[in-house]
Amino acid sequence: MATATASIMAGGSAPERETSGRTLDALNFFLADVRDGLGPYLAIYLVAVRGPAHGWNEATVGMVLTIAGIFGLLAQTPAGSLIDKSRNKPRIVMAAALLVTLTSVSLPFVHGFAVVAATQSIAAAAGAVFAPAISGITLGLVGQKMFAHRIGRNEAFNHAGNAVSAALAGGLAWEFGPVVVFYLMGALTVASIASAARIRNDDIDNAVARGLDCEPEEGCEEPSGWKTLIENKPLLIFAVIAFLFHLSNAAMLTSVSQLLAKSVGKDQATSLTAACIVAAQLVMVPIAMLVGRNADRWGTKPIFLVAFAFLAARGALYTVSDNPWWLVGVQALDGVGAGIFGAIFPVVIADLTEGSGRFNVSQGAVATTQGLGAALSASLAGAIIVWAGYSASFLTLAAIAAMGFSLYLVAMPETKED
Repeated sequence: MATATASIMAGGSAPERETSGRTLDALNFFLADVRDGLGPYLAIYLVAVRGPAHGWNEATVGMVLTIAGIFGLLAQTPAGSLIDKSRNKPRIVMAAALLVTLTSVSLPFVHGFAVVAATQSIAAAAGAVFAPAISGITLGLVGQKMFAHRIGRNEAFNHAGNAVSAALAGGLAWEFGPVVVFYLMGALTVASIASAARIRNDDIDNAVARGLDCEPEEGCEEPSGWKTLIENKPLLIFAVIAFLFHLSNAAMLTSVSQLLAKSVGKDQATSLTAACIVAAQLVMVPIAMLVGRNADRWGTKPIFLVAFAFLAARGALYTVSDNPWWLVGVQALDGVGAGIFGAIFPVVIADLTEGSGRFNVSQGAVATTQGLGAALSASLAGAIIVWAGYSASFLTLAAIAAMGFSLYLVAMPETKED
């Protein structure tokens, strides 16, 4: 294993990198639309298809999203710990993809608030596995030196997959209605499982994948205890920053999709929501590649500040007009903010936990605060929409993004060494 570790830390041989790279490309592409479950399509389905006649409005949908988000965030840290300890990470990805899909496609056949909330909670808990698993597999394959570059590529293929699946969903929904997203998700799950099965588990160095140079039984230090992580002040600050980013960001697309459903109808709303997703994802692809290639040179702090600036601007610009195509255009700005966050988030965690052996569990712990922000975002936005309207909700979300920008600027150190 020591030889394998040395090879990985050096970047591995060219054929090994090329084969592993193509497999990771495929996995990130096909898993893109599976890892988040139904996402904004859930809001469209419940508000536009079932609607007030069945007891669904923006507030009740927000409560479902919040409940599911809470279950998802409670699963984040255990998921990271599971990935740190796992000796077969691709199998965990396959099992999680299957569980998310089965619970999501059951939605047309289940009724009642409690049952819908339960199925989406299971999907959210299973989905907690994906981020640490993909990051752990990547780090275990390419090593710390190549990690930032490879994560940027992962995110680019993830966003490309989201763009393609959203375009397919939008085109097919125009003809067949919102239910088409369930069939599309099933097909992508099959492709995701096939891609994960192609990853050679023996090529993954499990010590490197958790932030160690080698396993303790080979003479390396034991993984750090929880106290070490709790005393890591920059990591705790970053956890608060991740909370604020998702408290602001998570409800924006959901709110836009609900606004579209009310103004243009459910079928066109599904297609326009897909257009929103495609617009953002097409921007995210080059942003993720650019950030991954230049994070070591530019540093993580200025890049993250750009993400917060675009997030705040996006929230404010939504209030300028409710024209469907204006909303689609503004949503494209998500490509900058979310594109940067996805590419830089695991890089910052890896920098802050290098040598601790707690990379994935730390990623899960910070993702817990991130998930808490996302879960509260849905209820916050839904309640403000019902009480004060969409503009008030978007401006509140923009103000939260401005708070996150200020905290990062003042309190968060640079994680890349000169």
